[in-house]
Amino acid sequence: MTNPLHDLANWRHKAGPSSIPSVCSANALVLRAAMRATAPTTLPLLIEATCNQVNQDGGYTGMTPADFRTFVEGIAAEEGFDTGRLLLGGDHLGPNPWKALPADEAMDKADAMIRAFSAAGFTKLHLDCSMGCAGEPVALDDTVTASRAACLAAAAEDARPSGGIAPVYIIGTEVPIPGGAMEELDTLELTDPDAARTTVQVHRDAFAAAGQDDAFSRVIAAVVQPGVEFGNHNVIDYDSAAARDLSAALKDLPGLCFEAHSTDYQRRAGLAALVRDGFAILKVGPGLTFMLREALYGLDQIAEELFPGQRSRTLRQTMEDVMMAAPANWDRYYEGTDAERALQRHFSYSDRIRYYWPQPDAEAAVAELFTLLGDRLLPETLIGQYLGARYAAVRGGTLTPKAEDLALAAVEALMQDYLSACGA
Repeated sequence: MTNPLHDLANWRHKAGPSSIPSVCSANALVLRAAMRATAPTTLPLLIEATCNQVNQDGGYTGMTPADFRTFVEGIAAEEGFDTGRLLLGGDHLGPNPWKALPADEAMDKADAMIRAFSAAGFTKLHLDCSMGCAGEPVALDDTVTASRAACLAAAAEDARPSGGIAPVYIIGTEVPIPGGAMEELDTLELTDPDAARTTVQVHRDAFAAAGQDDAFSRVIAAVVQPGVEFGNHNVIDYDSAAARDLSAALKDLPGLCFEAHSTDYQRRAGLAALVRDGFAILKVGPGLTFMLREALYGLDQIAEELFPGQRSRTLRQTMEDVMMAAPANWDRYYEGTDAERALQRHFSYSDRIRYYWPQPDAEAAVAELFTLLGDRLLPETLIGQYLGARYAAVRGGTLTPKAEDLALAAVEALMQDYLSACGA
């Protein structure tokens, strides 16, 4: 069976969707909402797990690639979503989780990781060896990056299930770090068009040297910096005019498109412009969990209005306690006074709170919130006060004012921006 993404670069010349969103999340509510939003369209649903979320050691979710597949397919079964429309991808597959180790050791870990992803039937694999390991520069040159990527492609090919769909690959050397920038941003340096052409050629040569010409024939996209990013406090919006020369480079790269990372928080018009300019894969992750957190906090306040004092802690208080007890995922990323850092813990665009939703106390607090609100119809006035973005749909009768429906609708609304931009 042919990989449905193999001819992605040609979608723009055919009837139907011209690109695809990539949902980079391991949050069950986010995935459920993504399925509901995608179900009425003709698109497959592309769900990707990053090397930090999911790997052979469990990642921060505790899941291996095989576990993640079971997890996603379980949600699909509950939603009645056709698993034949699911595409699973591995994002930033390379030494990043182990970059504090010497390169040989880190690459051995990366080799084991990509084998696990390939063996579990993940069919979109982003090869990211752009970061230096212990004793190396922070960013590596194209030749080293491409050589390591080719080695990982060889490992993935070796581990492919017999008779399974052949994976497609994503390459690139100017790869934004997973999860958004760590500093406030004013401007971004776009990928130079010549650099994009060179990156593809260097990878082609490296794959050939590794005996992986067939694998390179399934490279469908290169990751470049089109001028979109988000930090803790602000978002850099896409400027189509500024990216004109980069976009034009695609005419010299037949069969390829560009993959845009960190598109979270781009407005619908910006997403549509990215698609028109050849960025056929739009990655989104923190933006989806940001919308979910916004909805959950709104429901948290509604619960306090309806049932004051019935919980020992609010959801907001629980999340603060959970984050303070394990600060590794936010402490070095947030700057300022204690009050400023407290605000960022809950409300920054970087959404580093997303790392804490799988914690047992957090899961229990969300479950308690949904149990408390149950299936009761929540007052429109409170929805207007605390979930204002959902008010119009509730008033118009298109959204049932129940707690879980409201939370899922928040994520679905953002998914609709991506589906619309992609022509679905």
